[in-house]
Amino acid sequence: MKITDFSIVFVLIFVPAFLMSGYSVKDQQNVQFLETKYAAALRTAVQDGASVLNKNEMQEFEAGYGSEKFFRADKEQALAMFYKSLYANLGIEDDAPAQAALDYYIPAVVVIDYDGYYVYADEDYIGEDNKPRIRHAWSPKKPYAYGDASGNLIRFTLDNEVEVYDRDAGQWIRGLQREMVATTNVPLLARSETFEQVKKAAIVQTIQTDLANVINRHNEYAAKNGISYLFTLPSITGEEWNNSIQDIGMMAFIQGIPVGRGYINNYALGGGRLVKRPDLFAGTDPATGIRYFERGSCRSGLIYEETFTDAKEAAANGYFERSCRQ
Repeated sequence: MKITDFSIVFVLIFVPAFLMSGYSVKDQQNVQFLETKYAAALRTAVQDGASVLNKNEMQEFEAGYGSEKFFRADKEQALAMFYKSLYANLGIEDDAPAQAALDYYIPAVVVIDYDGYYVYADEDYIGEDNKPRIRHAWSPKKPYAYGDASGNLIRFTLDNEVEVYDRDAGQWIRGLQREMVATTNVPLLARSETFEQVKKAAIVQTIQTDLANVINRHNEYAAKNGISYLFTLPSITGEEWNNSIQDIGMMAFIQGIPVGRGYINNYALGGGRLVKRPDLFAGTDPATGIRYFERGSCRSGLIYEETFTDAKEAAANGYFERSCRQ
């Protein structure tokens, strides 16, 4: 065989292999890029949505009225912000058909409120043409509930306030767990450590069970729209669950979007707790005439002129930090 024949054989065998290898690498890179893009967009959207959960127009619905964890979660505002952020980060904020297509791959959005949770998911309804339709809608608020072997019922909150049905007394009672030990016959309330463990397990299990049912129902709707992917509840670690139920928050799922030979399957959790930054009081020292700022708990005789929430901002306005005086 001539050398030219060997060259032809080499080209016929190895060049296609090299090309296929190059295409495979490029395909994997595209898959990784899209997975990262969707994961980042979902995480940002959930964080943005959760961040507005605590923005209420009425002061009595803010935290601080008996509990730093109590808010009236504004689920509508949070959902609007979630979708606005998600569409913007995926570059489809002005593309209604793309938005509608993406919604098929979002089986559930959950808002974790102070004394219960909401699920935004598929529901059946009858359209104006009297034909059955499917749309996303909020569920009623569902309580974090637990029942013991004696028939007592407990509705938990994210902190230690509970609503209890005392079977022996035949009545509902609401209050703090530690204060209800002497006034009820519910054994769980008498053991604070066990109470916390049972509360966390009950909240997580309640939401998990509901989500599993919602996602299973979404499979039926997805199949009707030609989506063959089997939606399932992702495996979420115990640590992530515990972090997600510390304060009001939001969680969302994206599943089943075809990417390469696989599918995007992701979820995100975001907390909505409002953390108030301490006030910094700024003013002039009457003895020296020097301008200082100090923490709210360290007020030591300055003639106060301004307040700030950020030390850099105070320094930029010509104030020096002064530590507490004993």
